[in-house]
Amino acid sequence: MDYEEWAKTVPCEITGDSLWKVEAYRLALFAADLGWQDVTNLAKDKRTIALSDQLYRALGSISANIAEGYSRGTGKDRARFYEYALGSARESRDWYYKGRHVLGTPVVSQRLDLLTR
Repeated sequence: MDYEEWAKTVPCEITGDSLWKVEAYRLALFAADLGWQDVTNLAKDKRTIALSDQLYRALGSISANIAEGYSRGTGKDRARFYEYALGSARESRDWYYKGRHVLGTPVVSQRLDLLTR
C-alpha cells in the first residue's frame, strides 16, 4: 500500500483533527500500519519473535508521542515528547535493520527511508 492509498482509509475522526496537519504524525501513523504486516512476518520466525514485539512498540510510540507533544501547553514540554518520538523512530530503524534477514532488503530499505524523512 502506498501513502496516498493509505491516507484515504484514515477515518475522519483522525483526519479532522488539527494534528493531521503535522506531516510527521501522518508518516508515523503510516509507518505503524505498514509495520503491522512486518511484525506479523517477524513473529512467524521464532528467532525474531521478541524483535517483532520491540519493533511494533517502537513504531506505535512515534505517533503517540507526537500526538501527546502536540497537545502540551508549553514549548519545553512539547519538545520533550517530540524528542521521545524521534528516539522511537531511530529505535524502529534499528529493529528494522536487525529484522532484515526475515523481512528482506526491499522492505527494510523502504521502511528505513520512511523513518528517516
